[in-house]
Amino acid sequence: MLNLKKLNLLFALVFAVLVVGCKEKDVQPDVLTTADSTSVADYKAVNAWLYEVMDDAYFWYKNLPAESSLDASISPYDYFEKLVYQRETVDRFSAVTDDIDALQNEFNGISKIFGISYSLSYIDDGKSNIGAFLNYVVKDSPAAVAGLKRGDIILKVNGTQLTQSNYATLLSSNETITVTLGALQDTKIVATNTTYSITKAEVTEDPVAFSTVILKPASGKTIGYLVYTQFVPGNAANEDKYDNELRQIFADFKAKGVNELVLDLRLNSGGYISSANTLASLIGKNIAASKVFYKEQWNDKYIAYWQKANGANALNYNFQAESNNIGSNLNRVFVLTSNGTASASELVINGLKPYMSVVTIGENTAGKNLFGSLISDDKERWKWGAYVMLGQTANANDESDYGTIDGMTPDYIVEDSKVPYSAFGDENETLLRKALEVMGIPAAATGRIVASKTVEPFRKLLRDDLHTRKNLMIKDGVFKALNQ
Repeated sequence: MLNLKKLNLLFALVFAVLVVGCKEKDVQPDVLTTADSTSVADYKAVNAWLYEVMDDAYFWYKNLPAESSLDASISPYDYFEKLVYQRETVDRFSAVTDDIDALQNEFNGISKIFGISYSLSYIDDGKSNIGAFLNYVVKDSPAAVAGLKRGDIILKVNGTQLTQSNYATLLSSNETITVTLGALQDTKIVATNTTYSITKAEVTEDPVAFSTVILKPASGKTIGYLVYTQFVPGNAANEDKYDNELRQIFADFKAKGVNELVLDLRLNSGGYISSANTLASLIGKNIAASKVFYKEQWNDKYIAYWQKANGANALNYNFQAESNNIGSNLNRVFVLTSNGTASASELVINGLKPYMSVVTIGENTAGKNLFGSLISDDKERWKWGAYVMLGQTANANDESDYGTIDGMTPDYIVEDSKVPYSAFGDENETLLRKALEVMGIPAAATGRIVASKTVEPFRKLLRDDLHTRKNLMIKDGVFKALNQ
């Protein structure tokens, strides 16, 4: 039996190096390296297990090379790459790890972090010195407790200016760092005397980062705004905590008569399918528990298996009943996107389109319509595991045309490059301002002038470890291997 971890996730596991002037998603193969849990002598057994897993459940199992043609004595990382179908263009997401428990914790939003997300840009004409522009600080993380916030600019770490040659080491190699902030003076970003010391800690991230209601009575608009960073239903203490937090926010939106919704998914790379369904079911117009939210397509063996067991509609998944649904008061939903918007986020966008207008604003999304599962050895012989693509999703109209490196192209392309980044909910924040403009709401005259400049990030939406967040779409359940 293949042990497919019970995660019900929709992520994408992308380690992307995003370079201005190059393809938006120059995706590198997975680098899930930790302390190796096996010896070289075990490699043949691990690799034989990996081949068995892929030959059974992999969406493209028919394209696997013959097992006899492969060198089973090489590292499982290298062996797995030989099994992946067209890594650069088709399966950009399957991955292997030698510590499945650590990876599962990361999927569940648990990781040892400072708690910052940032984009890197040069701050001088010579393209030597670099600034880390904070676009998000995780609630209750060490960075948040220390006082760092969205919009801050980190110029120095441990007293050393960030440069092209040192930023990777300075930002990722230390458990404790002291950061020096920068500020915009005229058109230059200069160091200040403000410093913060932060130490990594294990954090369970609350994905509901921010919400508010913006009142515009002159325009007849009551606008709900929600920043949601990951589809995770709850934590170890309360498995429905965050889904219930979403329900409470939409209860407030409903009570206040929200008739426009801006859903900010710029930082959301995916998560549990169940939470994607919860969110979509709180938003959708003219939906019901009898209507299809999304469909799945597996490899031919599993399609036959599921349909034989559960009927022709076995792979159709419906919305769920949510008493705080605000769809009846909406004609459309605005979704703010970036190249970090992936998987479950894209599923929500695509799944709502048959039922209402979805207006997207920002940058092209990651382009992941695939789902997979985190698979471990049911005999528990090692900690090696694989995140394997099992199939792809479509909406109720069988639409699924965004699974490319170009992703979903937004209706309004807007570069999120004006710094310092404005606070979430600030009506002059770049992408929210565009949504308000499309609604017909003019910019407010604040009487204050805020210094800003446009930069060209060469790496975007990085986390503490200098990788983009892992984008995943993982299927729930323990499935019987059909070839046994």
